[in-house]
Amino acid sequence: MQNTTPFQLFSACITRIPGACVLVVLTVLIGVFLPGCAVTMAIEQPDKKDLSLFAPGTPRKKLIAEFGMPKTSKLVGLQRVDVFTFVQGYSRAARAGRALAHGAADVATGMLWEVAGTPAEVLMSGEKLSYEVLYDEHDRVVRVGQLN
Repeated sequence: MQNTTPFQLFSACITRIPGACVLVVLTVLIGVFLPGCAVTMAIEQPDKKDLSLFAPGTPRKKLIAEFGMPKTSKLVGLQRVDVFTFVQGYSRAARAGRALAHGAADVATGMLWEVAGTPAEVLMSGEKLSYEVLYDEHDRVVRVGQLN
């Protein structure tokens, strides 16, 4: 039995059925060089934020650690008022599950799933939320209001 290299197999394929081989090669190249956009998008969705921190008594530093710097911050009398705006994302498990589902669909459909999967991930990119927070003189939450 003779050992054949992948190049020899490819050459034999092209000379016998050129159209079919080109289609197979293109499918393989697309699968290798075009990672599933839906898979990548699912993994890179924003993290789920801990909304329970928007409660009386929470220190301002904890809010900043979880939600980032406030969009606006001002003093009203002796009290600080911050507005936090962020995108509420998804848990790590939810993102991983969606990525696995997209990956399986990509394999099963020869990457055709991307036509539906990528727009679906664009639509499910989290919800933009805004909260107004009033603090006491020790920068602890006194009152929270959702703005949207």
